[in-house]
Amino acid sequence: MRVAIVHHWYVTTGGGERVAEALASLYPQADLFALVADPERVPRSMASRKLTTSFLDRLPLARRFYRQLLPLYPLAVEQLDLTGYDLVITSDSGPMKGVIVSPSAVHICYCHTPMRYLWDQYHPYRNQMGRISGLAFGVAAHYVRNWDQCAAQRVTRFVANSNYVAGRIRQFYARDSAVVYPPIDVDSGRAGESHSDAYLTVGRLTHYKRVDLLIEACNRLGRRLRIIGKGPEEARLRSMAGNSIEFLGEVSHETLWSEYSRCRAFLYAAEEDFGMALVEAQACGKPVIAYGRGGALENVISLDNANHRTTCTGLFYFEQSASSVADAICRFEANEDRFIPFIIRDHAARFSVQAFSRSFQAIVDDALQASIISRLQVCP
Repeated sequence: MRVAIVHHWYVTTGGGERVAEALASLYPQADLFALVADPERVPRSMASRKLTTSFLDRLPLARRFYRQLLPLYPLAVEQLDLTGYDLVITSDSGPMKGVIVSPSAVHICYCHTPMRYLWDQYHPYRNQMGRISGLAFGVAAHYVRNWDQCAAQRVTRFVANSNYVAGRIRQFYARDSAVVYPPIDVDSGRAGESHSDAYLTVGRLTHYKRVDLLIEACNRLGRRLRIIGKGPEEARLRSMAGNSIEFLGEVSHETLWSEYSRCRAFLYAAEEDFGMALVEAQACGKPVIAYGRGGALENVISLDNANHRTTCTGLFYFEQSASSVADAICRFEANEDRFIPFIIRDHAARFSVQAFSRSFQAIVDDALQASIISRLQVCP
């Protein structure tokens, strides 16, 4: 069986790339496809695979300004030649669901999220732009949005990374999907390292992550906050940070897990599709203080909803504001003894790589079997 694994791009190292790596481990024979790829950003375990990129990868500065190439996405995706592949798996938070496959092929789309800047976050994204750039973006988004909805009908089966995303797939694409939570390297979780009084947040420094709210809250309370990640918001965030805020930039795998294990608690302000970093923190036995919308509701057991006073793994706040974050931090500190590290770690174990692999493989096997039966039924 010829297998292709299609990921939108390898230009950053994040949750999407970890999912693509887990998918590739299931199919050692699979070839790789992407719109653009920086060889340094392809996971090491996949470096020896055959990797085909689109014509966008040959444009000057494409790996840096790939998001500005939105109008060219449909053409670039459809130019990827997947002829002869029996199974095509797309790892998608962009346009990759639109690849054209052979009529007999099974196409499984693991959807991290429908493109936010085309759908539910379209107006906030556009409102951040200037008049001319906003107008150009609006025209391009209208065209790509219509194409994206049609492209979703090419998929054999959708797999969503959370119930939250499954609802968005249903709303925007009118397609049902199975839910398989993304693979978390819970085995890297550790406990027992020296404890710090600092809070931690991890993620790309973009506007929708709302790290500014965490900084403002910790400035007000005089709490230490350590920030892992880089991104276009970094300069603005540094300008508003007080003396208790530390920026660590991009860090190694070892340092990341050490920071998780040493922090007092993990802070998060984004409305995430799933929120892999939230589970990584819990894998180290650390409580999570998060905005109570999106995927966080599926991977954190709230202080208010725990069946027993010591089964909680975090707490939520329900207004995206610095005041709400500050109130949540104070509430956590008043109830800190209710968060038991080994219980939090046990909860995180259900999101393991092994659990992901079993669930995803079962869906693929079922789809392949259904395809064979379907073809047999149409034979004379």
